[in-house]
Amino acid sequence: MFQDMTIEELRSIMRTEKLALIDVRSPSEYNNATIPGSINIPFFNDVERAEIGTLYKQVSPETAKERGLQIISAKLPDFVKRFSKIEGKKVVFCWRGGMRSKTSATVLDLMGIHVHRLKGGYRCYRNWVVQTMENLEWNAKALVLNGHTGSGKTKMLKKLAQENYPVIDLEGMANHRGSIFGQIGLQPHNQKTFDALLIEQIELFKQSPVILVEGESKRIGRVLLPDFLLAKKAQGMQFIIEVPIEQRTKEIINEYQPWKHEKACLEAFRRIKKRIHTPIAKTIEEDLKLGRYDIAVRLLLEYYYDPLYDYTTKQIPNEKKIIIKAKDITEAYRLLKEQIDRGYRIA
Repeated sequence: MFQDMTIEELRSIMRTEKLALIDVRSPSEYNNATIPGSINIPFFNDVERAEIGTLYKQVSPETAKERGLQIISAKLPDFVKRFSKIEGKKVVFCWRGGMRSKTSATVLDLMGIHVHRLKGGYRCYRNWVVQTMENLEWNAKALVLNGHTGSGKTKMLKKLAQENYPVIDLEGMANHRGSIFGQIGLQPHNQKTFDALLIEQIELFKQSPVILVEGESKRIGRVLLPDFLLAKKAQGMQFIIEVPIEQRTKEIINEYQPWKHEKACLEAFRRIKKRIHTPIAKTIEEDLKLGRYDIAVRLLLEYYYDPLYDYTTKQIPNEKKIIIKAKDITEAYRLLKEQIDRGYRIA
């Protein structure tokens, strides 16, 4: 017989063992928010779930259960087969630890595939995320990467993470680059997904004396940063990355590949067009239409993004600034890493 597992037991085991987390909710529920690292093996697809829900509300629970049994019976061989291919200890969950996960665990147990069921389901996990964020005790000092748009801050953080530095990649968690153009080519995450990814990363680095983050504003795409993180960033040491505008222009074009997203780039630009001096805005729009991206990006930097950044940087006290001036992003990364290793000994 399968066993239930509490969220506390799940968290404890995950610290020392590798677990396969399987979300048996419908694809749309899974895509909206899930436990990070989970895979989706749906008990019902979205259409089936809607049908069962309608029968439950408009006819009767018994009719809904009968129809559900008909649907899942035809799918059981494939359902079981997918689970059989997953190695190691397995934990299944649905929305609140109800019928879908209970039936899944029962059927799998009958077929000789042992799984645990998360008691309370995804809702229990979401409650854990919220409560953990509300009661967080976190003493790490923030080392914050700032710099003009295109100075390679995100690239540097990703490289530092690959070298096992304690990086919290806020843009990666939001799946958004942080600017008006930030969601081009991406599918931004919602708040629930961001919160889960953030708290999991904080838990991972909870004992680290420092963490590395980018100097983001409160909003990144569709998500808002929690107040405790904004406060920690404001109190941290601020690294100011300075590289020539020519290098930044190239970096932005390589990152966004605007020729693949012509319509999206124009739509994003038109949302800020009125904030730029009219003749310049007209030139930028024309250059975007004609594919002269080097000119358009440089003008956007000079007349929109750089002035915004310069204003924000002036608010940072001088004693909290460390200026890193370099000829390109490669050199900036080397100098940044030297500063971190020399001043904070976390390599």
